[in-house]
Amino acid sequence: MPSATDPGTPSDPAETSAPEVDAGLAPGRSLTVAVTGVTGYVGGRLVPELLAAGHRVRALARNPSRLRGRPWYEDVEPVAADASDLDQIRSALEGVDVAYYLIHSLGSGPRFEATDRATALTFARAAREAGVQRIVYLGGLHPDVEDLSPHMASRKEVGEILLASGVPTTVLRAAVILGSGSASFEMMRYLTERLPAMTTPRWVSNRIQPIAIRDVLRYLVGSADMPPEVSRGFDIGGPEVLTYREMMQRYAAVAGLRRRVIVPVGVLTPRLSSLWVSLVTPVPAGIARPLVESLIHEVVCAEHDIAAWVPDPPDGLVGFDRAVQLALARIRDADVSTRWSSAAVRGAASDPLPSDPEWAGGSLYRDERVTEVAAPTAAVWEVLQTLGGERGWYSWPLAWQARGLIDRLTGGPGLRRGRRDPRRLWVDDAVDFWRVEEVEPERLLRLRAEMRLPGLAWLELSIEPGPDARHCRLRQLALFHPHGLAGQLYWWLVTPFHGVVFGSMQRGMAAEAERIAGRGEPLSGAAS
Repeated sequence: MPSATDPGTPSDPAETSAPEVDAGLAPGRSLTVAVTGVTGYVGGRLVPELLAAGHRVRALARNPSRLRGRPWYEDVEPVAADASDLDQIRSALEGVDVAYYLIHSLGSGPRFEATDRATALTFARAAREAGVQRIVYLGGLHPDVEDLSPHMASRKEVGEILLASGVPTTVLRAAVILGSGSASFEMMRYLTERLPAMTTPRWVSNRIQPIAIRDVLRYLVGSADMPPEVSRGFDIGGPEVLTYREMMQRYAAVAGLRRRVIVPVGVLTPRLSSLWVSLVTPVPAGIARPLVESLIHEVVCAEHDIAAWVPDPPDGLVGFDRAVQLALARIRDADVSTRWSSAAVRGAASDPLPSDPEWAGGSLYRDERVTEVAAPTAAVWEVLQTLGGERGWYSWPLAWQARGLIDRLTGGPGLRRGRRDPRRLWVDDAVDFWRVEEVEPERLLRLRAEMRLPGLAWLELSIEPGPDARHCRLRQLALFHPHGLAGQLYWWLVTPFHGVVFGSMQRGMAAEAERIAGRGEPLSGAAS
């Protein structure tokens, strides 16, 4: 794959470490705001911007423990609430001034329209009964036509439901969001980087008005201070209107790549296009399809009325080239705070490690291995912190790739998600087809499987003290709770391979830790 070098990226360190929202928006009154979708791409970035604006943030999640790894966790009020449960969400919204609704069912199965509709109706009622003063919703920019794609039609319907809630509502409608880690950006990035020449659907010639994530966050934060008489939708977009083909060529230029050869053809349907995208990029077909469908129509802002309440920054909105430069700088510096894979996989296990009494009596299979390591705990922890992604799993790469391919073919994420940060892990990070469930620095890393399985699975890696500071013990524990006969058969079929794959992985991690310890360099992995 060509390298995503960026000759136009600023060299000033402050440029890439600056907050997402540019200066220029006058701070308003301090409000109590509730944010849904905080484990997602936009929600996870919105929270620190609201805190920086002086607001008190209530982070709503079905499982707030998933937020523990976020750097802003200690600064918010985490609340357990399911947005589809009227009593739970109404209680969570008590005393809230502004509620951000950042929930949608992108890539979540055939009944997503009914799910989106029911959840929006529940949230609207809860907000009204709890006395919320404003709802802010981020939807999709769409043309005024009848034949919208199912996902675009659903997002439009959700906006209409919230506007009819009786609570003053701001609906922001955005097209392609440009930012490190967004599904739209990653799709464009990988298509452009991996394919110097490509045949494409005809929709690459449609006009689009993309917007930088910085400007999306700016509008979201600014919407909290709108007066109560304002209740309507707003089109939001960047300063340029481009075709998708032009976006790919501009990306190539900013990233230092050769000009791409792009030949539109008329035989690729949205379904075929999404399958093609899923083969070339890390974005799975279930997410690629609604993204592709949103590009079939031209999506250009019909108005810029939002500027009356959220003025443009002094230097103007972020242009396409600048947005790409900023995104590539964050990717290069491993400063990607959230990604499209931040949200959990639909249908994947979300249960904690089975240690509760409710699990008593169920089958729980174990595969445990212990290795003595001639390295300090900090060296072993550095290895554990870098598992997965481009680094791999220290054993039989072809076996892991084959397992990832099987998972993709059966509807799972496979290995395509990689990692958000190559050097450190947070609780709830996606790591290939795993998700981080627990991180205890220099002691424990627990991963929960999100691959397609006839049961629930965990991989626990723990470090125990050795006889002295230069030695420790690495314990690897694989756990599987089968579902029915299929789960039982699965375990017995894969058990013979555990000695090869997990045994080799254990030896590989120990060897790498000993190599790190022998470098005589400061260890970078000691902090999570």
